[in-house]
Amino acid sequence: MVVRQENFDLTAHNTFRMKVKCALWVEYDKASDLMEMDFDSFPKPVFHIGGGSNLLFTEDFPGTVLHSKINYIKYADLGLPDVPVMVGAGVCFDDFVANTCSYGLWGAENLSLIPGEVGAAAVQNIGAYGAEVCDIISGVVCYDTLERKKCTFKVSECRYGYRDSMFKDPELKGRYIVTSVLFRLSRTPAPRLEYKGLKELFEGKSSPSPQEIRDAVIGIRKAKLPDPAQIGSAGSFFKNPVVTAAHFAQIAQGYDFVPHFVLDNGFVKVPAAWMIEQCGFKGASYGGASVYEKQPLVIVNTNSEATPEEVMALETQIVTAVLERFGVDLHPEVEHI
Repeated sequence: MVVRQENFDLTAHNTFRMKVKCALWVEYDKASDLMEMDFDSFPKPVFHIGGGSNLLFTEDFPGTVLHSKINYIKYADLGLPDVPVMVGAGVCFDDFVANTCSYGLWGAENLSLIPGEVGAAAVQNIGAYGAEVCDIISGVVCYDTLERKKCTFKVSECRYGYRDSMFKDPELKGRYIVTSVLFRLSRTPAPRLEYKGLKELFEGKSSPSPQEIRDAVIGIRKAKLPDPAQIGSAGSFFKNPVVTAAHFAQIAQGYDFVPHFVLDNGFVKVPAAWMIEQCGFKGASYGGASVYEKQPLVIVNTNSEATPEEVMALETQIVTAVLERFGVDLHPEVEHI
């Protein structure tokens, strides 16, 4: 079924809770619905969203917002160590993770409690606590709005990178609408405990189950990050920058210790949250927007009354301060619409 509504209020469809509207809202629950849509008749531009958890609407959207309610989880259990599972793009990603852990399957547990939906997760290549969703994706099924047909991409064709994929390529953006994602899970125990908080929790203990790791990740996230149901935000606002070893040495001057992660290519990933805190922005505010006091990487809509202009003004202040102090140009992980 396809639902169409004009002059639609998007406040409940973006976790930042920006009070904005779109000219037309179109929601569908089957991939075949897309083939029957007259995209040429829609107000332009046309933009597809998931749970709205990684977006900042900067003003009313003049075009059409599409949303999937394709909701199914189908396992292909052949009794083998690997277990394929096809998931509809409109499934809440954490519901999918909870489902896999309830069956004792490995692969998704470190990605617990990340807000958003499965289709958007495959586009964004979400990640946390030593894992990225591309680690467990086998393929992505899409609707090609240009050729007007179904198409499938192997994970190797998706060009996954840090919070990136081919679907975010400016030349392809908007062309492919994800309708389902094929995941590859495993019965073979494979706990990923490299993240400091997880390592400390399970050190000296026997091999934990996927559910135990999920519970631990949820505990860590709740202690550090705001609940989107309680306070508006889009999660991590900035990407963690990657710098050369020489640049990192300059950043580290004058500090006894700087948190960092050395990549295989010799470059160094530095937590943006650390740099933001060093610049004095932890808990800082501008109008109704503020930097979350428990995690400087997160900008929040403090009282649900922040305007897009206030969020962007605070963003600009942070970017300017970090660039002046550390010579690092922070880039938003949150997509500005």
